[in-house]
Amino acid sequence: MSNSNPSGTARATDVPDELHRRLGVADAVVIGLGSMIGAGIFAALAPAARAAGSGLLLGLAVAAVVAYCNATSSARLAARYPASGGTYVYGRERLGDFWGYLAGWGFVVGKTASCAAMALTVGSYAWPAHSHAVAVGAVVALTAVNYAGVQKTAWLTRTIVAIVLAVLAAVAVATLTSDTAHATRLDLGGDVTAAGVLQAAGLLFFAFAGYARIATLGEEVRDPARTIPRAIPLALGITLVVYTVIAVAVLSVLGPDTLATATAPLSDAVRAAGCGWLSPVVRVGAAVAALGSLLALLLGVSRTSLAMARDRHLPHALAAVHPRFKVPHRAELTVGVIVAVLAATVDVRGAIGFSSFGVLAYYAIANAAAWTLTPAEGRPARPIMVVGLAGCLVLAFSLPLSSVLAGATVLALGALAYLTRRALARTAPVPGEGNHNND
Repeated sequence: MSNSNPSGTARATDVPDELHRRLGVADAVVIGLGSMIGAGIFAALAPAARAAGSGLLLGLAVAAVVAYCNATSSARLAARYPASGGTYVYGRERLGDFWGYLAGWGFVVGKTASCAAMALTVGSYAWPAHSHAVAVGAVVALTAVNYAGVQKTAWLTRTIVAIVLAVLAAVAVATLTSDTAHATRLDLGGDVTAAGVLQAAGLLFFAFAGYARIATLGEEVRDPARTIPRAIPLALGITLVVYTVIAVAVLSVLGPDTLATATAPLSDAVRAAGCGWLSPVVRVGAAVAALGSLLALLLGVSRTSLAMARDRHLPHALAAVHPRFKVPHRAELTVGVIVAVLAATVDVRGAIGFSSFGVLAYYAIANAAAWTLTPAEGRPARPIMVVGLAGCLVLAFSLPLSSVLAGATVLALGALAYLTRRALARTAPVPGEGNHNND
């Protein structure tokens, strides 16, 4: 059932505090790349190898198929509803207020933890002895960049992406041209199982999820009906090529068993290839990649918080847009403070698992919302949405049990908060009623 307005621009266009449309296709692609080609590729390969061995390559393919379906659905919805908030807006407009809220809740809570984890990743690579202090400094610096305007963010992201791609290219060349690389290590062994491949796909999917950032910036993209459907698949396609090359390179040098136990897979791979001098460069690349992920995550969380605040699911004060910089400055500062406190006080890197669950639930709602589009509204082919929705649910429940339980608990708490608020609103007295005198 569609709740869309005739203009198809969502409710955000009815409020005076709107963001400025400054991003073109190239800017949107770069922001998507900065979100996806981040710290995940430096760390996600090891747990994927533990789950599936050399079958991680199959897991990468499965994750890419599901990501493509999600990207197609998100692109069509973003073109239809070019407002900040991503699936929070799409779910609300197409499925109802609860489903939009649930998507936004899962995104904001899960990605806030991911922000703190990426900040700590920066610290652990840049200055391990003072990782918390470096993490807080990174959050403060990137929050300031986002506060100065989305064009400054796009410029910094472009620089980060260029550095990370250069480092990954050096890793690929060093490993694939070494004598230690053997194609036999890519063979699927007898211990590869369907369950292992699906779990690897769920873990690797986290590294693809950044294309949502393009959709959450829908209110800041020029000509969104044209830009977003072009930018999302471009960013996803480039990322898939890079991930495939790196996965093949590292696996061919280390093999699935060694890769499964690696704490820094890319550094281990260049050392095994006889290029130990490249290891410090990889560490710098990992730190820069984590900065890129953190920058994009802060951007996405603040925009979704803005959309939810406009509908009063979060404090309405967060809906303010800076009169000069045209950014949701209160939402950005609030998110920055929360992330900085988390990064300074706790190590949440081990709690990222539920973020993968939340991201998959987020995209499941996006596919369900896309199903309600009509052909005139640009609905994707039905099989795309079926594969996307089913794939999200299968991968979510194929994650490690601890991740499933944590993610389900977070979503349940959000749903309970929503239903409680609705119940209280229904029972609240209507002003002006109940105090009449019969004089």
